[in-house]
Amino acid sequence: MVTDMSTSSHTPVLLEETVQALAVQPGGRYIDCTVGGGGHAAAILDRSSPGGQLLGIDADPEAIKVAKTRLEAHIGSSLLVNENFLNLQASCIRYDFFPVHGILFDLGLSSLQLGSPARGFSFQHEGPLDMRLSPAQELTAAEIVNTYSENELARLIGTYGEEGYSRQIARRIVQKRPLRTTLELARVVEQATGGRRGKIHPATRTFQALRIAVNQELEHLEAALEQATSLLGFQGRLVVISYHSLEDRIVKRFMLKEARDCICPPETPSCVCGHTASMRLLTRKVIRPSPAEVEFNPRSRSARLRAAERLLSRDKLDETIEKLCFSAAVSSTVWKRPALLKEVRRAFSAV
Repeated sequence: MVTDMSTSSHTPVLLEETVQALAVQPGGRYIDCTVGGGGHAAAILDRSSPGGQLLGIDADPEAIKVAKTRLEAHIGSSLLVNENFLNLQASCIRYDFFPVHGILFDLGLSSLQLGSPARGFSFQHEGPLDMRLSPAQELTAAEIVNTYSENELARLIGTYGEEGYSRQIARRIVQKRPLRTTLELARVVEQATGGRRGKIHPATRTFQALRIAVNQELEHLEAALEQATSLLGFQGRLVVISYHSLEDRIVKRFMLKEARDCICPPETPSCVCGHTASMRLLTRKVIRPSPAEVEFNPRSRSARLRAAERLLSRDKLDETIEKLCFSAAVSSTVWKRPALLKEVRRAFSAV
C-alpha cells in the first residue's frame, strides 16, 4: 500500500490499473481487504456509482479512522471494519456481504505506519521495536530480537528478509542485546553488514523480516486468498498488489493452482486430486507501475499487480453455498435461516 496516508495526499498505487482489473461496474459490490487511507476504495465507489457498495477491512485501527474521513462522501455505500483479513469470510458473513463482484488486496505498509515513530516500523526514526499492525496483538519485534536464539533469528531474517547476511546479523544482535529502539537495531545491522550501501538501506530486509514475523503476514495471506475465491460471484475479480517476492510468489502460486483442473504431481499416471479450476488468469505477467508513476510516487517502484477471474460451474454452486452459509468456522447462527439459500442462489444465478 506504500502511500502517503494523510487524507489530503493519499496516493494509491496502480490506481487505474486496479480499477480496470476489478472491472468495476455501477451497482457492483466490492471488498478492499487492506483499505488503508481509502484511496482505492474511493475510486471503486466512484466508478461503481450509482448503487455500488464496498466493505473495507484493515487490521490497523488508525487506518480505519483515516479511511472514514476519506470516504465521508460515500458514507451510505461503504462499511469499514477493523479486522484482519485472515477473518475475511467471517466478516463477509457477519455483514451480509457476499457474493461480490471484486476483491482487492493491496499489501505492504503505508506512510501512516512508516511515518509514525511510535509504531516501530521504520529504521529512519527513533521508536520502540513494536511493528504490530494491531495493538491487540501480543508478539512484538522487541520480543523476537531480545529472546530468540541466534539460529532462530538467522533463519527468520534469511527466510522472511531474503537477507544474505542473516547469520552475521543474528550473531551481532545477540551480542548487542537488549535492543530497545529501531535506531539501535538499524545500527547493529549496519555494523554486521559492514555498512554496505546499495539501492536499499542495510536494515531494510531485517526490518521486513521482523514485521512479517510479528504480523504473520504470509500465513494470513495464504488463508485469505483461499477464502476470497469462495466469496466471489461468477466472473468476480480477485486483484492483489504485492511489494516483495515472498508475497508475489504466494499470489502467483495460488492463482496458477486455481487456474488448473488437475494439481497432481507430474509423475502421477492419472488424476486423483479431483481439483477443478476455480479461476481464470487475467495477468500472465505482473503489471508494474509506469516510469511516470514511480517518479511521482517512488514507493510504488516495487509494486506488482496480479488478477484472476472467478469460474463457477453449476455442479459447484451448491458446494459453494454450503461452504459460505454453514461453515464450521463461523459460530454465528443468525445465517442459518431459510431465506439465505434463496438469496444466495439468486446472486449466483448468472452462472
